[in-house]
Amino acid sequence: MEDKEFNLHDVVEMKKQHPCGTNAWKIIRMGADIRIKCEGCGHSVMIPRNEFSKKMKKILVKNES
Repeated sequence: MEDKEFNLHDVVEMKKQHPCGTNAWKIIRMGADIRIKCEGCGHSVMIPRNEFSKKMKKILVKNES
């Protein structure tokens, strides 16, 4: 399985949609666990890095810096 390249403050698309109706999440913390924040309602979730890699579909907006 290939490792997906993602960085802090990237906006990513997950495989499953959030109940609020949006599918865009912003990475707000990285470490052993990754915290992502829903771009629609602002809800944040922390999930393990390996689980995040499996559930992430693609990067929508790459961080500029």
